[in-house]
Amino acid sequence: MLLQEILDNHLTSYHQEFPTWQDAIKGCGETLIEQGFIDNRYVEAIIKCVTEYGPYIVICPNVAMPHSTLGAEGVYKTGIGFMKVEKPVAFDDNDREKDARLFFTLAAVNHDQHLNNMMQLSELLMNEEVVNDLLEIHNDDDLRKVIEKYK
Repeated sequence: MLLQEILDNHLTSYHQEFPTWQDAIKGCGETLIEQGFIDNRYVEAIIKCVTEYGPYIVICPNVAMPHSTLGAEGVYKTGIGFMKVEKPVAFDDNDREKDARLFFTLAAVNHDQHLNNMMQLSELLMNEEVVNDLLEIHNDDDLRKVIEKYK
C-alpha cells in the first residue's frame, strides 16, 4: 500500500499550522529533503508554479498534491511525502474548498514514475473513508492504524 511505502521511507510529518501556504509547501518538502529525495530547488519550483497557475495542487477539499512541472530541478529519487496539518492551510482566501490539511508531495525522476504515483495516490484518495481517517491522525502510530484498517 502506498501509505506503507511513505511510512517506510520516513516521509511523514505532522504540524499544528503554517502562517502561509508557501510555508506549508516548504514544510511538506522537509522530509523529502532530509531523506535525499529532493533539494530546495524543487520546493521553490512548486511554490513558483502555484504562484503562477493558482492552487491547482488542491485536488479536493482538505487534500493537496504539491508537485512541479516535469523536468524541474532538484529531484533525485522518486517518492511521495505525507504531511498532516491540524489547522487548514488557505490557498485561496475566497474559496474554502481550496483549503488543505493533508499534503502528498510528489517527486519523480521521470514521467512514467510521476504518472504512476499520481494514479496510485488518486486511487487511494477516491476512498472518502481513507481521507476522513487521515484527517483524524496525529502521528505515525495513528497512520499505522489507518494502514492496517485498509490492508
